[in-house]
Amino acid sequence: MADGAAEADKDPSIDEAAPGKAAPAAEPADRPDRGKTVHGEAANAGHRVLAPDDAEVEAYLETALNAPAPDRSASDRPETGEPDSVVILDFGSQFAQLIARRVRELHVYSELIPHDTPWTEIVARKPKAIILSGGPKSVYDADAPKPDAGVWSGRIPVLGICYGAQLMALELGGDVVATSKREYGPATVTITAGDGLFDGLDRDQPVWMSHGDSITRLPEGFTSSAQTDSTAFAGLQSPARNLYGIQFHPEVVHTPRGRDVLRNFVVGIAGASPTWTPANFIDQTVAGIRDRVDAHAAATGSEGLVICALSGGVDSAVAAALVHRAVGDRLTCIYVDHGLMRKKESELLRVTFERDLGMKLVMVDARERFLARLAGVEDPEQKRKIIGDEFIRVFEEEAERIKGDAGRIDFLTQGTLYPDVIESATSETKAAQKIKTHHNVGGLPADLSFQLIEPLRHLFKDEVRAVGLEMGLPEAMVLRQPFPGPGLAIRIIGEVTAERLDTLREADWIVIDEIKGAGLYRSLWQSFAILTPVRSVGVMGDGRTYANVVAIRAVTSEDGMTADWAKLPYDVLGRISSRIVNEVPGVNRVVYDISSKPPATIEWE
Repeated sequence: MADGAAEADKDPSIDEAAPGKAAPAAEPADRPDRGKTVHGEAANAGHRVLAPDDAEVEAYLETALNAPAPDRSASDRPETGEPDSVVILDFGSQFAQLIARRVRELHVYSELIPHDTPWTEIVARKPKAIILSGGPKSVYDADAPKPDAGVWSGRIPVLGICYGAQLMALELGGDVVATSKREYGPATVTITAGDGLFDGLDRDQPVWMSHGDSITRLPEGFTSSAQTDSTAFAGLQSPARNLYGIQFHPEVVHTPRGRDVLRNFVVGIAGASPTWTPANFIDQTVAGIRDRVDAHAAATGSEGLVICALSGGVDSAVAAALVHRAVGDRLTCIYVDHGLMRKKESELLRVTFERDLGMKLVMVDARERFLARLAGVEDPEQKRKIIGDEFIRVFEEEAERIKGDAGRIDFLTQGTLYPDVIESATSETKAAQKIKTHHNVGGLPADLSFQLIEPLRHLFKDEVRAVGLEMGLPEAMVLRQPFPGPGLAIRIIGEVTAERLDTLREADWIVIDEIKGAGLYRSLWQSFAILTPVRSVGVMGDGRTYANVVAIRAVTSEDGMTADWAKLPYDVLGRISSRIVNEVPGVNRVVYDISSKPPATIEWE
């Protein structure tokens, strides 16, 4: 990942450095000072990734033996002493999760729940405020989704966004109609009521609009708080009834002061306390896990043993760290080394969990097993199936061994994130649950009875990373770019062999080293090398060569669903090419992939 082939035999990150902190790496004298790399004081190392990167590994476990799903805790509330919270009713907006994340960024806990959640259930959650999301429907459609009428009671402050604002107007006696002049994209709103929701904002504000309907008449008791050239009621309010609405989207980056609008509502109007912080989450979650495991052990006469499958990704790593802090040696982590990881990643995981954090870690060397099963296989889907199947087999063997020593396993830890929970719960995604493999691991032998511990099931990805850093996990692990479950096997086009893996590992190491050294790592979604099945003629040392072609892939993206190829500086590409050709045996040509997604995918396989 960092210092190139010349430094391959000496990994500074596993010297006797402070726990969770990498030791400085020396810069070669012939290279300019471009900042340290991942195995030193990393320059700009890391990236805020939204999507789970443990997904495929956990999906492997889920499919094993068609075992019944394990028991899941009935609680859907974080064990953090009932923090002040905001409830977001989901009407199907593509930005619904983003609203929840923006509220979390104000250090206030938020929950995204179905739009038709009964009022009694909403009140039972004790929210300080309610936000109504946008949605694709028109409020006057016969099948337009509506909330429980209790939402309009005024007992809890309500903010309606786009569809939510139109719904507020229509339900309370105003008019909403389709207009000939729709607003999609950037717009400017003029604030006509500068206090409350718009406190501290300039009169004219750039915002992001996305609507074809408009409010044409306000309900009785409401006043306009903002307008545009085409929309007289871009904002509406009735402070006496605790009801507020805005036609624009404050949650997107295209509304620069949107966060201030949300803060004015959540903290100012609703009075929510900003106590949802990584430190508070860690303290309360650890205490909750400890109490739960101890109570189970006392009730069953067991030892309260816990296992966790580590994949090398941030989700399972942070989940394991939280559980270990709660139960200590009652946790056993299992890491299946399939030999398909990037250079030094397995070593970093061992050092972090075994030495620095003092965890009980079982590292299964299954490299030969995986290579034997992959021999001669070139089809990418077949590779994935083989890797998944073998992962299941190895993990089952280790789980059975642990069970045999102790008699039983009581809990399984997994890194389920809040987006996974949302997809199973919100109204617009209930159907998706039937076709999408979620991370609710159900892949252990059927006679292995256990309950799930899911310490991250209330967190978004960026919050998981913040918790990991707060707990002292190394940045190289917590802030790494997404990495596929099948690892380097799907970055080798064609057959996977030990020799080809070594070649790709060295080339990939150089790619990451140069990108981090140039301070570009955080600006990229992913960056890596691909070993192609192509060989080409070259000239090296006055002699003819016929050697491998390595492709470089670097993309920018917000969520991995779409991506654009990164416009890396020519000098960075030049250094990457020169180093790979000179330092990696068997490679004489480097090419750069300039395809976007779509039509291409990020990975080649």
